[in-house]
Amino acid sequence: MTERKPLVSLGDLTWDVLAKPDTMLLPGGDSTGRIELSGGGSAANLAVWAARCAYPARFTGKIGLDRFGELATAELHAEHVGTDLLLSREHPTGVILGLIDRRGQRAMLTGQGADWELLPEELPLDTLRGAAHLHLTAWSLFRDPPRAAALLAAGVARGAGATLSLDPGSFQMIQQMGRESFLRVLEDVPFDVFFPNDDEARAMSGHADRHAAMDWFRARYPRALIVMKLDEDGVLIEGPAQARVQVPATQDRVIDATGAGDSFGGAFLAGWLTHGDAVRAAGLAVQVGGWVVSRFGARPPADADLHERLRRYGVTVAL
Repeated sequence: MTERKPLVSLGDLTWDVLAKPDTMLLPGGDSTGRIELSGGGSAANLAVWAARCAYPARFTGKIGLDRFGELATAELHAEHVGTDLLLSREHPTGVILGLIDRRGQRAMLTGQGADWELLPEELPLDTLRGAAHLHLTAWSLFRDPPRAAALLAAGVARGAGATLSLDPGSFQMIQQMGRESFLRVLEDVPFDVFFPNDDEARAMSGHADRHAAMDWFRARYPRALIVMKLDEDGVLIEGPAQARVQVPATQDRVIDATGAGDSFGGAFLAGWLTHGDAVRAAGLAVQVGGWVVSRFGARPPADADLHERLRRYGVTVAL
């Protein structure tokens, strides 16, 4: 059997600090809670979930020459994700603080580290030319660097025949950058798949209604598949060869929403790149996302429940 070309995810590999307090945090006060330390970053998380869904995945990005970088890299390798990493002596590995409320919703504080300093001349061109698909997050586009590197990577991968996807990443960062400025950055990149969530769809389209937002996406990006993540309402999909359809969410209870979108994206791309059926891929992705939010952290240890969900969609991996 011919070896499949990998999905390459470019962008952020960080060290995550997730904290879920037992009580409200008060100035000058103290509280107990749950804390977890692990490798993270949206682009790295997506690569992990593609690999967990049995699709070959690689991550490329920049980390600090430090202990956090070593730990985060080791976790990627343990997940069978290949890496093309640039090591920086000038910038530390990025750190993200995630505060989880009692409803499981999270607010993230991102410390800008080496992942924000990737330069075009540092790109692994052979890896990009050998990719079946390149995934970017908007965290690589909000400022330069690393914007020029991300845009060059997209051009190299597309020129070699790869498909492209984008996760818009953060409605707050889109608003801070400015909607029109953000959209201008995307103008010359022929993305095949967009993964906005409800908030990002509103920030990009200017429409509060999700169907109006979908109409806007379809008009502006007519050749792209739009996969709009709607939390408890599942996912809304439409593309040039896919009629508008809504796939329902699971009934999983939300413990921690960290990594929900990344796990969804990795599972969706693993399925879509394998068989090309967007609805079937979304069904798998909804199951994976539901499993993730019902546990703590972006990459909880796999268990029998996860493997059963994968098996229902034809994905078999070793326990």
